[in-house]
Amino acid sequence: MSAKDQQVNGNHYKAFSIQPVQFIVQNELGFLEGCIIKRLCRYQSKDGLDDLKKARHELDLLIEEQYPEDDVAE
Repeated sequence: MSAKDQQVNGNHYKAFSIQPVQFIVQNELGFLEGCIIKRLCRYQSKDGLDDLKKARHELDLLIEEQYPEDDVAE
């Protein structure tokens, strides 16, 4: 059995036709992009608003990392 066929602590990814980790790896996304994708995929079936807030924070981190010269604070 592949590790992709198992899920530890919940089943919030089982409903998807492709697991977020497969999408992230196949598209060679970075750590923050992967975290954002993962949280957006699961927020309705796992941590709700907390996942959305974490995704927003990770998006802010990504913006600061990718565009350090821009004043992106709002």
